[in-house]
Amino acid sequence: MTTKTAWITGAPSGFGAAAVERFVAGGWRVIASGRRMERLQQLVVRHGAGRVHAAAFDMRDAAAVRAAHADLPPEFAGIDLLVNNAGLALGTAPAQQADLAQWKQMIDPNVTALVTLTHLLLPQLVARRGAIVNISSIAGSYAYRGGNVYGGTKAFVTQFSQNLRVDLHGSGVRVTSIEPGMAETEFTVVRTGGDQAASDQLYAGAHPITAVDIADTIWWIANLPPHLDVTRLEIMPVSQSAAGLQVARDA
Repeated sequence: MTTKTAWITGAPSGFGAAAVERFVAGGWRVIASGRRMERLQQLVVRHGAGRVHAAAFDMRDAAAVRAAHADLPPEFAGIDLLVNNAGLALGTAPAQQADLAQWKQMIDPNVTALVTLTHLLLPQLVARRGAIVNISSIAGSYAYRGGNVYGGTKAFVTQFSQNLRVDLHGSGVRVTSIEPGMAETEFTVVRTGGDQAASDQLYAGAHPITAVDIADTIWWIANLPPHLDVTRLEIMPVSQSAAGLQVARDA
């Protein structure tokens, strides 16, 4: 049986790191990419260079993306699955008080970098009748205070996924948008500039989604029969539901 290969972005932590573990455990080879080489190297040490290839670069640098692809070892060069997981949220302020620099910091990895890598790998994925799993968010469907540009980037990911399916019609390539709700990873720590207490408070008693939950979901989708495609999958913890509408009233 031919060993399949997955390229997983944002692999140093969270959903990405858990997905690397799940796919290696399932017998796949994994290209684990991200900025933090020390964490990627830990994956290589744990699983072996024959199973995990560490590609450390900044996804916002298109030249670095192309170089990482060109430098893949031969045994990792045939990519069957792209998991676009890299991305982040920054800031919780409403739009009128938000930092424009943070907005741009979200757009670059969440949108520009995602389409750059996807565009690069599409010819190969078409040739191999592969699959693309894009990690979006319920923030792309449900607006909330402070979500502004982060929610906008995730709405893009969801819509881009649907348009990819249309363009790839007949190619055999499967495209999925996974849209998680509240999930406990490093997400909130990053969003709040390193405030672990804020993260702990947000998830306390909520029984949120875990990184392993999403990794298992990606694994299930990737291993469905080739005639099936889960196009969109919204996942929330039981404790979470969509927020109600707001009404401003005169004093």
